[in-house]
Amino acid sequence: MSTDRSLRLEPRRFSRARLAFFRAIEQLAAALGGRAFYRALQLSPPRLREERVLLEGLAARLDGLSIVHLSDLHAGPFLRGGDLARAVERTNALRPDLIVLTGDLVTHAAEEAWWILEDLAALRAPLGVCAVFGNHDYHGRREREIRSAYAARGIEFLCDEARPLCDGALWLIGLEDLEEKRGARDAFARVPPGACAIALCHNPKGAPALHARGCALVLSGHTHGGQINLPGIRRFAPAHPGDRVDTPGGTLIVSRGLGALGLPLRVRAAAELVRIVLVAPRRAA
Repeated sequence: MSTDRSLRLEPRRFSRARLAFFRAIEQLAAALGGRAFYRALQLSPPRLREERVLLEGLAARLDGLSIVHLSDLHAGPFLRGGDLARAVERTNALRPDLIVLTGDLVTHAAEEAWWILEDLAALRAPLGVCAVFGNHDYHGRREREIRSAYAARGIEFLCDEARPLCDGALWLIGLEDLEEKRGARDAFARVPPGACAIALCHNPKGAPALHARGCALVLSGHTHGGQINLPGIRRFAPAHPGDRVDTPGGTLIVSRGLGALGLPLRVRAAAELVRIVLVAPRRAA
């Protein structure tokens, strides 16, 4: 991560006692068939959201480049192997140039990442499949094992790192999670000044600082869109800035994600895939 203090660590939101209470509710819902219920209502298949983003500095030859954004899969009590098959099928049918995963593969333990690896290994895109970790992915501090296993199946994690795309005409920057990261590596160290850049950052709170560092587009998750987006209940989810936030510094796209926490329910925040089409300035004019 950048040494910029505005990309500092975020405090954890809940006490251990409250987390234990949520876990008990989750276990009860799972015992009552929550996984099958969630798969039928949200993943067969998930909805598709379409976004077009004018990207300053994008080369004309990259006009129309498409990205499919998946986030917050949360393998665990309500999502296991095979449950993402329809989402993967729909993603591949869109023929994206790039596929990105913006964190929270798991819910409680690193082992859950292996439950969905076969599904995710079937994702296909010419520019590859890239990912970052979310706060849940650090349970047991086994993120290196997850990264290695996923790399063997064609999914590359960017941990405070940057990757050039299209012969350096576009850069993809991946940040470690703002709550759980360790160290202070600068993700921008390899990025040339003025380069056209997209950032993957699980927590959308990182967007303003990333825009200030030159990332015209930031892709995030973390909020689940509120998951159960009702007054008095939405406060248990991380603060949701909106599905799309356009500012003078750039655009933030926040995915509502595919998985669920606590209860196998989503209200006014359906599970989704997000397809993003990049538009070059000359074409927009």
